[in-house]
Amino acid sequence: MSTAEILLSARQLTKRFGGLAANQDISLDLWRDRIHGVIGPNGAGKSTLTNLLSGDLAPTSGTVTLGGQDVTGLSPFEISRRGLGRSYQKTNIFLPLTVQENVRLAAQSRQHHRPWDPRRWLDVAVRDRQASQRCDRALELAGLAGRRSAVAGTCSHGEQRQLEIAMTLATEPLVLLLDEPLAGMGVAEAEKMVELLLRLKPDHAMMLVEHDMDAVFTLADHLTVMVNGQVIASGTPADIRADAAVQAAYLGEEH
Repeated sequence: MSTAEILLSARQLTKRFGGLAANQDISLDLWRDRIHGVIGPNGAGKSTLTNLLSGDLAPTSGTVTLGGQDVTGLSPFEISRRGLGRSYQKTNIFLPLTVQENVRLAAQSRQHHRPWDPRRWLDVAVRDRQASQRCDRALELAGLAGRRSAVAGTCSHGEQRQLEIAMTLATEPLVLLLDEPLAGMGVAEAEKMVELLLRLKPDHAMMLVEHDMDAVFTLADHLTVMVNGQVIASGTPADIRADAAVQAAYLGEEH
């Protein structure tokens, strides 16, 4: 399969809350084997954009296509089942469960067990061979195979962020939306996360929302800069570094 493949497209996405346009006419393409960075100051509309793409918010206007299918207005679950995975600014894991149990539950979400009894999720997941295989692959990809028995609540912040990505990978997504995956990390943890994202890059289209500019310029093949809900620049990292409007609005002279 060619790596030069658009897996997600947004066209003229707009989200209004009353008279406020949190996003206005946002268009972008996410390509397999490329990382698309979205940067901008707080309040620029980056998280709103992520929520529109994932289905957590319905757009006021505009369209989203995933794998060539129109998914505009579908629920997050429906969009996820069509191949989109996302992480959140706040780590979203089951703290009392082990690392492996967390990832198994995510893997099981792709199975069709009926009747569905939420009290038996773990029991079913343990017996489900396909879910276990997806779990093992995700743990290996995320660099957590050696931590499968650790209780999630006892893991370091960096490991918990890896775990959230492992849970996403267990659903076998084509597209990854990553909302500040390096937030709160020290240098060593951030380096491990950068290595993880580079490992995932060849098989996924990725959108990275991040404030760590060193990481963004290391990882991103393409950058979109947002201010006040609008795109003010889009291009390669070199283009963005040299853009006077971006310098004035966000990056500053040090970049």
